[in-house]
Amino acid sequence: MARFVPGAHSARGGQKKTRSKLHVRRGDRVKVIRGNFAGVEGTVLRVLPARNRVVVEGVNMRKHHARPTEANPEGGIMEYEEPIHASNVMLVDPTTGEPTRIRQRIEEDGLKERISAKSGNPIPRTQD
Repeated sequence: MARFVPGAHSARGGQKKTRSKLHVRRGDRVKVIRGNFAGVEGTVLRVLPARNRVVVEGVNMRKHHARPTEANPEGGIMEYEEPIHASNVMLVDPTTGEPTRIRQRIEEDGLKERISAKSGNPIPRTQD
């Protein structure tokens, strides 16, 4: 019988999780470029950097059959957005409306600014 080793590539251990820096932020407008929802635009609701995934409004909708409880006496079928991989979305440039990659520029005062790779326009910070 095989011995369980934590952190190894196994059904129970899984892979070691590393936090990665993502190219989108909460509130950004993105376009899905791969998968069943390719071509759909939506707003980023949540960013999950530990899993390298994002939740996009109206994309990858799933249904959950909820049993009636004290908190939810009706029960029923609940719909929610499931996360998709961050590599499957592209940021939409707010000035041109086209999907674009981003570059980073550091201002004189030390602030980082996101720049559209296609148009060269700065991408404004979204207010949460």
